[in-house]
Amino acid sequence: MITIFHHNRCTKSRSALAALENSGKAFEVVYYLETPPNKSELKEMISKLGIKPLELIRKGEKVFTENYKSKNLSDEEWIDVMIAHPILIERPIIISGNKAVIARSTEKINEILG
Repeated sequence: MITIFHHNRCTKSRSALAALENSGKAFEVVYYLETPPNKSELKEMISKLGIKPLELIRKGEKVFTENYKSKNLSDEEWIDVMIAHPILIERPIIISGNKAVIARSTEKINEILG
């Protein structure tokens, strides 16, 4: 099953959702601001993406620039920050099996859709 972590107010996220709808493949939509991933789900997502937690953070968000921009936190602490402020999680994220991508481009979406 394909899962998209989606934010309806984000243009890139809406584009990724449209691509999934047009693919004809079954998928699930998780509105991650309303139903944020828990710590273990977030760790699993980061592992599937093959990145460090800090790379999943939206650094242009006000909550980041005002509270965390100059902080040097551990991976575990960055995960806790995303749990506390899900708006900081980069979007959209599409997961299928053991693969995950930050689907901000058509190429990335196609990595999942094949």
